[in-house]
Amino acid sequence: MNGSRTKARGSLLEIRSLRIEAAVHSPGTSPQKVVLVDGISLQLERGKVMGLIGESGAGKSTVGLASMGYSRDGLRITGGEVVLNERDVLKVGSRSLRKLRGEEVCYVAQSAASAFNPAHRLMDQVVETTILRGLEGRIAAERQAIDLFRKLGLPSPETIGERFPHQLSGGQLQRVMTAMALCSRPDLIVFDEPTTALDVTTQIDVLASIRHAIHDTGVAALYISHDLAVVAQIADEIMVLRHGRHVEHGPTQQIIKSPREGYTSALVSVHQIDHAENANEGRPLLAVRSLTAGYGDGSFKVLDDVSVEVSTGQTLAVVGESGSGKSTLARVITGLLPPVSGRIEFDGKELSRSLAERSKDELRQLQMVYQMADVAMNPRHTVGTIIGRPIEFYYGVSGAGKEQRVIELLEKIELGSGFMNRYPSELSGGQKQRVCIARALAAKPKLIICDEVTSALDPLVANGILKLLLELQKEERMAYLFITHDLATVKSIADKIAVMHRGQVVRYGPKSRVLAPPFDAYTDLLLSSVPAMEAGWLERAVASRRLQPAGN
Repeated sequence: MNGSRTKARGSLLEIRSLRIEAAVHSPGTSPQKVVLVDGISLQLERGKVMGLIGESGAGKSTVGLASMGYSRDGLRITGGEVVLNERDVLKVGSRSLRKLRGEEVCYVAQSAASAFNPAHRLMDQVVETTILRGLEGRIAAERQAIDLFRKLGLPSPETIGERFPHQLSGGQLQRVMTAMALCSRPDLIVFDEPTTALDVTTQIDVLASIRHAIHDTGVAALYISHDLAVVAQIADEIMVLRHGRHVEHGPTQQIIKSPREGYTSALVSVHQIDHAENANEGRPLLAVRSLTAGYGDGSFKVLDDVSVEVSTGQTLAVVGESGSGKSTLARVITGLLPPVSGRIEFDGKELSRSLAERSKDELRQLQMVYQMADVAMNPRHTVGTIIGRPIEFYYGVSGAGKEQRVIELLEKIELGSGFMNRYPSELSGGQKQRVCIARALAAKPKLIICDEVTSALDPLVANGILKLLLELQKEERMAYLFITHDLATVKSIADKIAVMHRGQVVRYGPKSRVLAPPFDAYTDLLLSSVPAMEAGWLERAVASRRLQPAGN
């Protein structure tokens, strides 16, 4: 049995001067060596949790995978040692590596939905490694899995393993994946952004479940995230990385209360944007009146009697969990989904129900920026072509005039003319989103719908996008309809807020009023689920809940 493995004294994991490189090259050029991890060293004691923090490209996941003796395709570990249970895993053979993965160290990925085999029942996948390695028999392994399902707060722990992956919510799947990692009783688990893709309300449950399971089983963990407030709830110590290098390392309380480095201070203070509420109560630019919509023949109702307004120069934030109807509202407003009933008024006129019936000028005045910039741009077009397309389509401007306008827009979004001939693959996540914003601005719209535009970005990058949007709004007098599940973002950018729950607006009004008590149970749930940069927040948040999230 795994539980009888001899436990070595001292550190469980010690990484010494780790160096990882990649060879990259643009078409027609010779390969260039890029150092992704440069001299990282860390030491992790048994039963302790270390948080690895930093923005995308910091090297967090690369270091985490190296602790398993693994590097992604195209990467090469060129220096250093990774000592797990007193042996360097970079020097053991492939058979020994296969044995330690799943027995001594396990991995929990960011997207559980893509990590599970959709054709197999969950129980078969959870116990597979434990049985194949001879650690337990089938009956004992299933008993262990059920006990873990119970510890992780999953519904119907005795029978949930009989379900298939598509029959669980994202938060439930993430907990099942944690159970799979714990089932073989490893010494170390690498958690790679396990709550990043979840709503804040679901995230809090998964985080509490992971923390409880770690405490109960005594397993050590590397917890990788870009969200310092989340890591502060689960880690004993935190290491901050940037550009593959060590920035700062210390106990959790020291890092969040008295960081020594400027970059760490920036991570601690992220989201602190002081945005004064714009109380413009003139004629609304956009007015949604008693809107009801659904899919199929409309029998599957997604929006139920929704009414909201936003005026010129204002931002209306539409907030709620996944499935609350936020993005469906955007689809109806843009004409992509005709409503069953109700009407949409824009600039004093009623808009046609479907996109095909709207005039070119109506299309121009209402633009949209999507959550995933990666799939919103043609990868074969340059930045200049992407931004220039609406200039030519709506205004008939081409040649030097179009190029000049593209350069103006690139300057406006703080990128510059040097990005004109780049392709999307050559941009960071934040740069891609800025290009999508420039494309929307190219049409000179009166309203931009921003659908979760910062949710896939690191906090510091997201903060930069929010500041850019506020500055552009001040210059251009545009209105925003800002869709999000993150109330910290809402506080930074909104003038008015509509809280949606199960297709209905349950709270609506100026930001100052919506965010002032007393709160209804659902708004209270959303507000209490925003991670706070303080010790003990997680326990207090779970204990004070008046309503369970939809993810449960």
